[in-house]
Amino acid sequence: MPDATTTNLNDSQPYDTQEMVQEIAAGEMKAPKVDVAADYEAAKELSVSEIDRTEEGAKAAVAATAPQHKIPQPEESNYKAESTGEPADFLEMAREVNPLIEK
Repeated sequence: MPDATTTNLNDSQPYDTQEMVQEIAAGEMKAPKVDVAADYEAAKELSVSEIDRTEEGAKAAVAATAPQHKIPQPEESNYKAESTGEPADFLEMAREVNPLIEK
């Protein structure tokens, strides 16, 4: 009997899987029962390690995810533009922002 890694070149399923499907179809074997809800609950239990459920694990998680560099706070500027109503003032301000504007 071939092992589980032997495959039929015409099919991508392992030989033992094909054999099991044929036996279920012939009534020689009962189809396995799948309890999705129980499997999901078991997977949730396994997804968190024992250390992560303790205070020590919480501290380790905070330490592992803490930023490594200090992020400076932005400085607030108190610049207030005075409205003069002069188009030349606007043009001068635009030149300060973009020096490529011709004079």
